[in-house]
Amino acid sequence: MNGILNINKPAGWTSHDVVAWVRRLLKVKRVGHAGTLDPMATGVLLVCVGQATRVAEYLMASPKSYRAQVRLGIVTDTYDIEGDIIASAPVPDLTRATLRDALAPFVGATQQTPPAFSAIKQDGVPLHRRARRGEAVQLTPRPVIIHRIEILGWQKPLLDLVVDCDPGTYIRSLAHDLGQVLGCGATLAGLIRTHSGDFTLEQALTPDAFALEAASGRIAGHLHPLEAALRRFTPVAIAAAEVEALRQGRAIPCAALPATALGYGLAPDGKVAAIMVYEADRAVWQPVKVFAPND
Repeated sequence: MNGILNINKPAGWTSHDVVAWVRRLLKVKRVGHAGTLDPMATGVLLVCVGQATRVAEYLMASPKSYRAQVRLGIVTDTYDIEGDIIASAPVPDLTRATLRDALAPFVGATQQTPPAFSAIKQDGVPLHRRARRGEAVQLTPRPVIIHRIEILGWQKPLLDLVVDCDPGTYIRSLAHDLGQVLGCGATLAGLIRTHSGDFTLEQALTPDAFALEAASGRIAGHLHPLEAALRRFTPVAIAAAEVEALRQGRAIPCAALPATALGYGLAPDGKVAAIMVYEADRAVWQPVKVFAPND
């Protein structure tokens, strides 16, 4: 069983909870997720089954979209509503125009400091573990790209936003930083991931629906192929002899200039045989990840 599942993660579950649950229902050992969602967040969580675990990194590199609710007037240690309140202030009477002006500098390529309570590792240990133990954590700003921030609603003290961004962006940090700009503090009150690459919330299976489909033996119809993670790559139809060459780690000729430097070879049986990189100096496809014949 190989493929990508689009699961609508419920609130209160960790991403690892979803993985363990899918593994148990499908009775498959190789299961992983492609992009962590915090326990309080809901929405699109891509779960990779079988050989699809080997393309998870390409799914994680896809842009994301969120609906976020920001609570102005309080600051929490986790930058979300589930943390302890460490500061509070009155919320001024803000217009949408004022809020748009405050949000504008966050759009584009910027530097963002991640929350102390995050999965980023310091000396091999996730920051959230160090923070919960009361240890000092090193918070280093990182480059992020936010493509769009749109105000959906504003009713003091709650601000509803749509955020389109590249991977690695923390919406909790965006909420916190906005509160600092406004001078009253802010924390994230709710988060829904609506898109992860080409996967949408409307297509996602709820846990109940997934459990029903799994019990009925219909889950194969919900498994997206490996190619779904490779849509920004160049597809290359390859002959059986080239399949064997790639699986031995040997390059194959590139017949025409590819659309992208990364590609994937499709064997005569329609399966992905390898992920490849184009080497212009030799005009060849060099395999970087190969898949066994029975995968």
